[in-house]
Amino acid sequence: MRGMNSSCVDLIYLDPPFNSKSNYAAPIGSQAAGAEFKDTWTLRDVAIAWLDLIENKYPALNRVIRAAMTPSDKSYLIYMAIRLLEMQRLLKPTGSIFLHCDPTMSHYLKTLMDAIWGRNCFRNEIVWHYQTGGGSKRWFSKKHDTLLFYTAGENYKFNGASVPRSEKSLERAKNPKGARIKSDNTLKMATDVWTDIPAMNPMSNERVGYPTQKPLDLLRRIIEASSNVGDVVLDPFCGCATACIAAEQLQRSWVGIDISPKAAELVGLRLREQVGLFQQGPHRTDIPQRTDIEPLRKYNHPENKTKLYGEQKGNCNGCKAHFKIQNLTIDHIIPKSKAGTDHLMNLQLLCGRCNSVKGDRGQEYLIARLAA
Repeated sequence: MRGMNSSCVDLIYLDPPFNSKSNYAAPIGSQAAGAEFKDTWTLRDVAIAWLDLIENKYPALNRVIRAAMTPSDKSYLIYMAIRLLEMQRLLKPTGSIFLHCDPTMSHYLKTLMDAIWGRNCFRNEIVWHYQTGGGSKRWFSKKHDTLLFYTAGENYKFNGASVPRSEKSLERAKNPKGARIKSDNTLKMATDVWTDIPAMNPMSNERVGYPTQKPLDLLRRIIEASSNVGDVVLDPFCGCATACIAAEQLQRSWVGIDISPKAAELVGLRLREQVGLFQQGPHRTDIPQRTDIEPLRKYNHPENKTKLYGEQKGNCNGCKAHFKIQNLTIDHIIPKSKAGTDHLMNLQLLCGRCNSVKGDRGQEYLIARLAA
């Protein structure tokens, strides 16, 4: 995502890991065989320096992450936050984002989305209710997922969606005295509770065996509701490519991103079998080069120092003492030895003492030393 231009996407749908404390793998012999991922999180799974960056640049977001009840939840939220920040940059001012989750982390993710997008950009918490096998004698059976629907601003695209009316409503329409709708009006506007889209049937023709595969009808509804023909749809956790296939069927352009090489194979397979296309399109494993920004300045460029001095109000980002600009030094929050970049987002000003203590280590080392 870092290599994509800003404001280039009309709709984002993401179905990320849920922090379910489980590991998933596609069955041997299925089309998705070889696809697997773990959904168990520790602080070893994320660079602690990312938390330092969030702490320094996004205080509201930092408060949400600090409120997490367990180290696992905290790790998961850091992982999600840094990706959602990139998605915010990519979304057009008229764009929308749908975050697919379940009750495991939906409460945390909603506050995370509020901190990034703003509460005024929240539109719906959609309940996707489905019937699957199994039940519980110790609590009410868990039979729904949640879709958090946010927009980039007030001027967003929304086409809505229609669903069939209930048999009871249609029967009432046949009675002239009790009718409030015409008898041939068999559809109504969808609400924020979706009960008409079933979960994946094990025998469905569209099933490829991917462990968390979602039905095409679900993605078609989202894409039709919040984008138009020719728009760009992004799925940054594309897995078995359901969002990509739905977008192709609905004549949208699309981008799918996934950490697993199997995802690209599944895109090609499903495009051939379910769309009838034999040309997959470009498959990239490199990071694209952005064309909407000037070449990155050297980290110690005077303009960077002036901007940072204003952002930090003249204070050292370590000891927080106030200094004149000439007594502060530009430093990387995430060191370049740990893949830190020269982007302004990853830069800070430190006084001579703090810069000496930190050296070429991460910001977490300086914070720990100052607190000792």
